[in-house]
Amino acid sequence: MIVADKKPIEEIIETVKPYDRILVLGCNECVTVCEAGGKKEVEVLASALRMHFIQQGSKKNFDERTLERQCDHEYLEEIRDIMDNYDAVLSLACGVGVQFMAEKYHTTPLIPGVNTCFLGATEKRGLWTERCQACGSCVLAHTAGICPISRCAKRVMNGPCGGSTGGKCEINKDVDCAWQLIIDRLRDLDRMDEYEIVTPIKDWSTERAGGPRTVAREDVQV
Repeated sequence: MIVADKKPIEEIIETVKPYDRILVLGCNECVTVCEAGGKKEVEVLASALRMHFIQQGSKKNFDERTLERQCDHEYLEEIRDIMDNYDAVLSLACGVGVQFMAEKYHTTPLIPGVNTCFLGATEKRGLWTERCQACGSCVLAHTAGICPISRCAKRVMNGPCGGSTGGKCEINKDVDCAWQLIIDRLRDLDRMDEYEIVTPIKDWSTERAGGPRTVAREDVQV
């Protein structure tokens, strides 16, 4: 899932100052799971902003709404009839949702309320860890299901490097060496012979060139 973190309230206060009528808009998907932008977070943030500006003697209206997704035309259409009521939208969706909102309602200022961090997993409540950088060319079949791009500090494609010690990364001794994890799992899978196969270095200039990437499925397009 996409993992996001709440922006500091001080930063949000500064960005909403120029506007009087603001819609605080949450998302029911990833940011709800990581407790950064769901219905609960919308309510808490809107309440905190109301209280702050009341104390400052400033009259501002903060309304609340949470959509199923902000990265989908269907759900964004649900608010079309009310968009003219607001000077700006404070979106608690990930960066994708904020940009999609901006494209669909291009005359309405969009303010991000969270920082989009990475694609990750829930270790336990309150702790999310990175697992994928969406590179577009997955190598997990060859690395025992462990991604060296997101989990190795150096993105080493054939490791480990010479700096790891005792199964820990030289960049941070609290972080497991990704390649030690890969080797251990290959051993558990009785596939250590695959460790000798050299993986080509990723050509980032090709894989990430040409602007925003797309995935087109003609079999499902309408």
